[in-house]
Order: sequence, then C-alpha cells, then structure tokens
Amino acid sequence: MNRARMDLLAAAAVLLAGLLPGGCEESRRSPSTVTTLTPIADLGPTIGSLAQVVFAPENIKVEGYGLVGGLNGTGSEQCPAQVRRYLTQHIASQSPGRTVDVQRILSSMNTAVVRLDAVMPASPSPGETFDLRVTALESTQTTSLEGGWLYSAELYMQGTFGLGTEVLAKAQGPVFIDALGTAQVRKRQGYVLGGGVTLKEYKIGIALPKDDYRLSSAIRNRLNDRYGFDTAKAVSPKLIEVTIPARYKTRKQRFVDMVRATYMTETADLARERVRTFVHELATAQDKAGSEIALEAIGTPVLERLGTLLNSSDEAVRLRAARVLLNVGSQTGLAPLQQIVLNRDSQYRLVALDAVGQAASRTTAAALAARLIGEPDANVRLAAYRLLSRLQDPLITRARVGRSFHLEQIATGPPMVYASRSGAAKIVLFGDSLRCRDNIFVQSPDGNIMIDAPAGQTYVSVIRQIPGGGSAARLRSSFSLADIIRVLCEEPAQDGKGGPGGLGVSYADVIGLLERMCDSGAVAASFVAGPMPKTGE
Repeated sequence: MNRARMDLLAAAAVLLAGLLPGGCEESRRSPSTVTTLTPIADLGPTIGSLAQVVFAPENIKVEGYGLVGGLNGTGSEQCPAQVRRYLTQHIASQSPGRTVDVQRILSSMNTAVVRLDAVMPASPSPGETFDLRVTALESTQTTSLEGGWLYSAELYMQGTFGLGTEVLAKAQGPVFIDALGTAQVRKRQGYVLGGGVTLKEYKIGIALPKDDYRLSSAIRNRLNDRYGFDTAKAVSPKLIEVTIPARYKTRKQRFVDMVRATYMTETADLARERVRTFVHELATAQDKAGSEIALEAIGTPVLERLGTLLNSSDEAVRLRAARVLLNVGSQTGLAPLQQIVLNRDSQYRLVALDAVGQAASRTTAAALAARLIGEPDANVRLAAYRLLSRLQDPLITRARVGRSFHLEQIATGPPMVYASRSGAAKIVLFGDSLRCRDNIFVQSPDGNIMIDAPAGQTYVSVIRQIPGGGSAARLRSSFSLADIIRVLCEEPAQDGKGGPGGLGVSYADVIGLLERMCDSGAVAASFVAGPMPKTGE
C-alpha cells in the first residue's frame, strides 16, 4: 500500500472516530471534512448524507530548514546542532558521487541557515507551486537575507520535522524582501515566490461509518457514471478514493461540494423533480450557493428548466444559472455571462469572467479577456491579464530576466506597471511602448541604484554602487522601460563570456525603483503592486 493511500486511510480513520459517540469534537466541526448538504425530503439520499468526504483543507502547513547562499557577508556561521546534522546529510545527498565540504559551506558568512514556513494548496496535485516564508534563525547573527538564494530544501508537515516523516514538497529560489509601502524593511525575513513545489497527489476520500461493500460499490459506480470513468475507486468497504477530474483541477472545492450533493439514485422522474425544486430555490432563496451546486451535480437534466432563469431580473440568479449551464456543457449560459462581464456597473464582473475562463472554449475566453485589457478598472484589467496568462495567449510577450523574474508586456490599454508579490515574481508592462522621459534622476532609498537622464541626453544612465564600497558600475539603456529593467537586472557579464550583461539588481529593488519612477512622473504610468504571500503567519 503506497504512502498516499495510507495517509488517506489515516485521515478517514480520524474522521470516522469523530462520527462515533465520544469521538473527536474537532473532527465533527471541521468544515473541510464533514460539511454535508442535507437532501430535501423525497428527493433521495445524497452521497454527503450517507458518508463523509475527506478533503485536504487549505491550511496544510509545512515547515523545514534550508540554506540561503549568495549573501555578501551578511550571513552567519552559527547553526543549532540538530539543524546542522540535518543540513549536513541533506546537502551531501544533493551531490552524490562528489566530495562536498559541507561544514565550510555552513560556516561561511555568505550563507545563512533559515527556517521555512508555508501553506500548501488545498488537496494538491504533484507539481503545484506555492509561496514560502524564509526566516533567519533567532540564535544566529545573520543580519540580512537580501539578494540571497534558497538552495534546494525539503518541507515536512508542520510539527513533524526530524521524525523521519515523508517529504511533502521541495523548495528553492531567490529570496524576495518586500520594501514597498513600509518604513522599516525586515531583512532577516523574506519570501520565495512560487518556490515551493508539491510532490504527491492528495485524493479526495469518501468514508463510510461502517463496512458496507454494497454501498461502497454503489457510490463508486454513481460517481464514475456522473463524472467520468475512473473518477472513483473503492479501496475498502469503508473508503472510496476520488480523483478530481481535469476540468475541476482549479475548482477543487466546487467539485468536493458537488460530490456531496450528488444523488445516489437517478431516474427521469426524480431528476425532473430535483431540477424543479432547485430551480425554484435558486430563484427565491436568500442563500443560493447550495441550489447552484445541487443543479450542477445533477448535470444535463437541468437543461430543460434552468434556462428560464436567464431572464431573471436578479443578476445573481442570472449569473448562477448561466454558470451551471456552461459548466454542464450548454452554450446558452455563455451570452449572459459575457453580458455581465462587459457591464461596468455589475458587481459580478470578475466572478463571471472566471466562469467563462473555466468552462468556455479557449478562443472564446481569450477574446473576452482581450476586450478587458483596456478597461479603466485596474482589478478588471489584472483579472483579464491573469486569464490570458493562464491561456498562454500571444497577446502577452514574456521573457526571463536574470534568474529572478519574468518581464511580460501587453501592448494595449492605458499605461500601467504591475509587480507581483506572490505566486511568481513578474513585472507586467501594460500599454504601447512604455518609455521613460528625459531630464530625470531617480534613485533607490539607500542611494545605491540610480536612473539618470539629463535633458537632451540620448540615452539613460543606469548606475549601481558596488556592494561593500568601491567604484560604481554604469551601463547605458534606451528610454524603453523594458530595456531599463533588463539592464538593471540581468546578471553582470563574466570575463570571456561576451555581451554587455546587466547590473544584477534584485527583483525587490527594481520594483521599488519602478514605483518611484511612476510616482515621480519619470514614467507616465500607474504602478500597482500585487498582494503579499499568505504563508500561515
């Protein structure tokens, strides 16, 4: 039996204990595992009324220890004995067949031992990425992680480090220390944006209160009939494993709710009565979410009646009805959703755009998103950008800058500069050919980085003071903002490698400079910074 299945069985055992008299109170309360949709009388039992759905919650906290390198004398040679033993073994394992002086690496002032903390995605699949927080250990004299790189590290379930438990994720990448909108930068703590990568599949489990071969098989067959062959597998008389279908990989919670709402028995008469009941509820009830999920779980039988709600005077009703129709394969839901997306007075624009992006054809979704790139509302523009990015639409050009981030450009709409601070490090330039004006002088808060273009000069001087003192490095750029970013952040040229290279400025420093350039009018564009990572603080 593999480890993933053992984990699932263990989770089911804990859940079942909570269902029995005197069982765990916390298990009975947990909305991630035991929420059910109570079936309406005479409509038949749902899966959620007969069993409990075990679903990995969103707060799967993981932790670990790692090593940040590339520091310019701001690290520490100190390391707790237990962590040193662990890192000695881990670093050696990363270089099989080679002799590595691990103690010299750990004792260097250019490295720092850090604690890693993160929250994994809900019910993750292998290869999903997430942000993590890196913090210099309190017992060390590390003064700054700025400009550092987290070497390959392992992440474990929180509270289990050192107990020989399974590695749930790995992590590595550049350390990002945010300096936007804050008077005091915490240089001993930073983030690795999108640096965590999940390693295993967490399937949904359906746990029965007691052994029941017949019911276990019936639930498996019902789910495979409704959601596709091999969706469910009965692994014991008490437990059914459920794989999330590909079309719901980015809507896992919705699929879990649908599993709970799926009726066990299916006849034409029952389907008509269920649809009639939930269409009426969707139109009249104050809480419409349960009715929407129930209708989508029913599937194509909703097509006969649900279309009548597309003419409702209540926009929320139209939205939910259209979303269900599109999700079950009917194009009749597309036009109402598009109308909501394009209505600038609607409070549901982003929700409707997401629905189109999830269920409409690639061409249709991309065409709708492209129409929104020129919108005055920055939130709408960013939602459209994210959809186009997910679809890998050619409207977005993308290039890697150094080892730290991607530079993307969309040559349409009002000029705007967007800097991501979670998920992945990226700068997005909106508008046609963003340029810096002349007669400017912009510098970083510490004065070490300068953008200089006196009146009449035909190029921009990009200057960086060499860390630790000494002379400054100076390069030239065109007035194109994209060129300035590349000159700032590309890795410095190495002897004998050719090419002009760049100044090696960090992602955090360059977005700070971009904010100053936009605020000062050096670049005629608005500056928008994305939200900070959620790593379980």
